[in-house]
Amino acid sequence: MELRQLRYFCAIAETGSFSRAAQQVHVSQPSLSQQIRKLEDEFGARLFDRLGRSVRLTELGQAFLPRARAVLRDLEAARGEVNERKAATDGPVCVGVIPTIAPYFLPPLLAVFLRKYPRVRLTVVEEITPMLLERLRAGSVDVAVVALPLNVRGSEFEAVPLAVENLFAVLPRGHALAGRRKISLDDLHDEPFLLLRDGHCFRETAVAACKRARLHPQIVFETGQFSSILSMVSAGLGVSIVPAMAVEKRPGCRFIPLADERAARTIGAVTLKGRSRTRSIEALLEQLAKP
Repeated sequence: MELRQLRYFCAIAETGSFSRAAQQVHVSQPSLSQQIRKLEDEFGARLFDRLGRSVRLTELGQAFLPRARAVLRDLEAARGEVNERKAATDGPVCVGVIPTIAPYFLPPLLAVFLRKYPRVRLTVVEEITPMLLERLRAGSVDVAVVALPLNVRGSEFEAVPLAVENLFAVLPRGHALAGRRKISLDDLHDEPFLLLRDGHCFRETAVAACKRARLHPQIVFETGQFSSILSMVSAGLGVSIVPAMAVEKRPGCRFIPLADERAARTIGAVTLKGRSRTRSIEALLEQLAKP
């Protein structure tokens, strides 16, 4: 039994004519008649008595008509509900973000997003990139805001660049090089370095910048937070590298742009390729992409 057969059956019952029913459902009369014959074959009984140019429901047809109408009504109600849900911006959304982006990039954007879509149930997860990618695979995170490119094989993820930011050296304010307008990492080859620990993608970005300068940093302190690094630099315990968004007015620190033009990181929004997106997820991605 097919839905079109139910539609044809109801149209004939309403119009009392195969030809008028065919016009109503926009199909040729032979096609409509063929589908009704298939439906009757499935029941093993006639649904209509053909009386010259008119047709009349048989007793079986009269019993079947309210059932057929109920199925079609339920179908229309289900279609309307799906379309309503598809357009609604009120569902749950989980955004994951790495620690070196979370406190700087997301708060103002999410505040604007929730003002625009107050019915969205938003949750935020802060984790390092490998853990966020696992959560994307598992479906527990809808969007991950991380540094690009992703260091993964294959093409299971979709990534959209959101922003590019330059890198800065951080020196104690009393450092001999603190007065420079730009600085090369090669100038810091004898300095103790304070870096993020392994697992944080910005560590890889910082180490890559050092390699381009042929610098092997003497790492004396590792942490998971830029705030800890800046406190240590302010205390004169070493130097570091931070992204532009971590630059702040902090007593005891001097932020100097790196002379290396390639010393930058790209921030992007990552989703799992092939996974369907609700309107709430689409709205979040649109908000993240706004300058």
